[in-house]
Amino acid sequence: MIIAVDGPTASGKGTIAKAIAEHFELPYLDTGLLYRAVGYQTVADGGDPDSPEDALAACDFRSDLLRSSALRSEEVGGYASRVSSHPGVRQALYERQRAFAEQPCGAVLDGRDIGTVIAPEADVKLFITASVQERAKRRWMEMQGREIDIPLADIERDIAARDSRDINRADAPLRAAPDALVIDTTALDKEQAIQTAIEAVRQALR
Repeated sequence: MIIAVDGPTASGKGTIAKAIAEHFELPYLDTGLLYRAVGYQTVADGGDPDSPEDALAACDFRSDLLRSSALRSEEVGGYASRVSSHPGVRQALYERQRAFAEQPCGAVLDGRDIGTVIAPEADVKLFITASVQERAKRRWMEMQGREIDIPLADIERDIAARDSRDINRADAPLRAAPDALVIDTTALDKEQAIQTAIEAVRQALR
């Protein structure tokens, strides 16, 4: 069983996908972390995230980088959005994601193009969304909890910019698959969002 969980940044898709994986006892992959690693490595190598060549070279990052807390910063999130616009980067990471999805035991993957590109044959496809304002507020509260001082307005601008890049890129743009179940979490707290998603999966599997 493959469950695809897509959506824009800070929509809650990662939290929801992890909870679904735990509930149904399936392995979980945060595919966005792969792009964060490429973005981070690109800059660490002195490259430009907007350069297809620099970003592609950074796809050969060390696996242990995926465990680094540095990948969770807002800055690296911006790099990830920029490198993900390059077709060469997306192709380089495609096989890694497909291999994870095709495990005999099944899998849960979250990202921006799982249900449309990586696993269009997924048994269940969810698209998690929320307003830009609510997503910015959630990310701001997360940053405050980590004692990172950043203005809410800056986060809102960054999220809006990432949405624009992700939605308008030529290769694998962010969009809900035609058969995806769309869940708007704007008015839901964490537990409500998780339970809504788990119930949606249950219903889809009947």
